[in-house]
Amino acid sequence: MARESFQLHIKELEQELIIMGEMVVMAVNCSIEALKSRNISEAEKIISGDLLINKKRWDIEEKCINLIATQQPVASDLRDIIAILNIITDLERMGDHAEGIARIVIMYGNEPFIKPLIDIPRMAEITIEMLKKSLNAFIQRDENSAIAICKMDDNVDMLYEQIYRKLLTYMIEDPKTITRATYLLWVAHNLERIADRVTNICERIVFLVTGKMERINVSKY
Repeated sequence: MARESFQLHIKELEQELIIMGEMVVMAVNCSIEALKSRNISEAEKIISGDLLINKKRWDIEEKCINLIATQQPVASDLRDIIAILNIITDLERMGDHAEGIARIVIMYGNEPFIKPLIDIPRMAEITIEMLKKSLNAFIQRDENSAIAICKMDDNVDMLYEQIYRKLLTYMIEDPKTITRATYLLWVAHNLERIADRVTNICERIVFLVTGKMERINVSKY
């Protein structure tokens, strides 16, 4: 009965983690939509919403600690709890990056874009896809999917490098664009960091399945 109770608690924690992940997906997506439309009121909502993501992280962490204290888990059980604790930490930081993008939207204001936004939305699309797939891989304990998701990070890094070079060119050619270009660079950097944190989640999934903690994909960019 004790074992069944523990597994039930783990399943509940996993569901809470997925809810938190969905909150982060929405925050990242909304932050990019706010940027595209330069919607300051939407950006302010994202900033306020980050408090809910933070609260969800602390609630899950408290439940993990209580589970350790009351259920006396064995080594294999601890792997589940440690993975959950690490994943919610990365999710919380992703929420911070989404909040960072929202703050950039406010700073950017109604200034015209230097060029049509193409690469940044594409970068966000891949990053969000990675995050969604990583949450599913966690639930399924799918080691192979986790490894494949990590490889997608190269596409994000490639786009980041491309954005960096283009914006740098604009800044060199016309110093008046420096502030606006810098804001867009910060957006791209936040997305790049979110993708990196997804790879952290995938590495935790592999650890959960195999018991081995290792770097899966070191970026080529």
